Amino acid sequence: MSRVVVIGGDAAGATVASNLRRTLPDEHEVIVLERTDRTSYSACGIPYWIAGDVDSADDLVARTPEEHRENGIDLRTGVEVTAIDVEAKSLALAKGDPLTYDRLVIATGAEPLRPDLPGIDGDGILGVQSLDDGQAVIDAMDRRPEHVVVVGSGYIGLEMAEACVSRGFDTTVVEQAPTPLPIVEPQMGELIADAMRARGIHLRESTAVTGFTLDDDGRVTAVEVDGESIPADLVILGLGVSARTSLAADAGLTRGPKGALMVDQHQQVVGRDDIWAAGDCVASIDRVTGDHVHLALGTHANKQGMVAADAIAADILDGAPSLTFPGVVQTAITKFCSLEISRTGLGEQQARDAGFDPVVASVVTTNIAGYMPGSAEMTVLMVGDRTTRRLLGAQIVGAEDAALRIDVIGTALASGLTIDDVVMLDLAYAPPFGSTWSPVQVAARAVVKAMAG
Repeated sequence: MSRVVVIGGDAAGATVASNLRRTLPDEHEVIVLERTDRTSYSACGIPYWIAGDVDSADDLVARTPEEHRENGIDLRTGVEVTAIDVEAKSLALAKGDPLTYDRLVIATGAEPLRPDLPGIDGDGILGVQSLDDGQAVIDAMDRRPEHVVVVGSGYIGLEMAEACVSRGFDTTVVEQAPTPLPIVEPQMGELIADAMRARGIHLRESTAVTGFTLDDDGRVTAVEVDGESIPADLVILGLGVSARTSLAADAGLTRGPKGALMVDQHQQVVGRDDIWAAGDCVASIDRVTGDHVHLALGTHANKQGMVAADAIAADILDGAPSLTFPGVVQTAITKFCSLEISRTGLGEQQARDAGFDPVVASVVTTNIAGYMPGSAEMTVLMVGDRTTRRLLGAQIVGAEDAALRIDVIGTALASGLTIDDVVMLDLAYAPPFGSTWSPVQVAARAVVKAMAG
């Protein structure tokens, strides 16, 4: 009999446990320790719940603790692990006796970045990571704040800005970079900025937050930026996340970018034959550069959980793993109101930093055939390597039905296609869905032309 203990019961941890319980004979224990009272929920859906597009937090829950228990998992909520003793194979708990394991899975997720700025712990300065965080923001909005400030314009910052304007709040977005969503090229960021201003958002670009002003009761009244105060009675932080790996660090486990745990293709922690990790707490291989990156997305967490479970079951049952996690190409998608935004692979500077000789081209085209009713503009920017003609990345900003075209490019990146290959792809065409040349291929042709110039 073997005991597998999983720390964390959200996407990765629950996937590991569910797959193990279906695979292993009943005599093997599968225990999940979750410090909250929630499991298996969509953190990505929280901004849309706050906006009112989703009715309740329960709608974001894929599987409750009770449902996991009904499936045979020993799920223990409200249990916080305080230390990992890798030599004794034991976990110290905040309450109760230590728990031993034969095999351990670390699925502790990520935590919001909260810089050490004056006043940042004041009331009314909130993050958006958990369902409890989402409820706190909703409660704050129900008190009808006069001025809301969103700090950061990454994916969460954009989505929260949309939620704020959708609910009718006077909203300011403060971004340290010159344009919003700095993971995309500046010209694409300008399109996003135009859309934000058109919806009445006060956008402060190239602006660093230096602190927060609190009243005598410790409640935020302003955001301090470059010697100026922006009035605020609600502040939402959208500064990104880092891997939640303090337990792993204290246990001496190997970490990489943003503190993420280093794992192999079977999600086994580097240097350990009895510990696996998956989800937002791990680093992944970027398939374009070969470097390790930290990318916190539920899509990867579920796949990595499946891979880890496969490897653990093989280890227990004396078999060989059948699955591997090959890495990522950093595909992502979001929207701001009616503007869709997506990206994959490398931008120009990222490509240059990785040692490529990037060629960049952008085109303005339409989401469907231009003569069809309802056609609207979309901009596609594509990056290729001059030396090898390899496709390196792309970004899309445009109207409805524009952004998901990024999946074609993400697939091409994962397959190692060249720009010329993309031009010749056999893609679907009919006027209600697009032009004769797909916008993806129009951009690829522009890169080919730029390479010849």
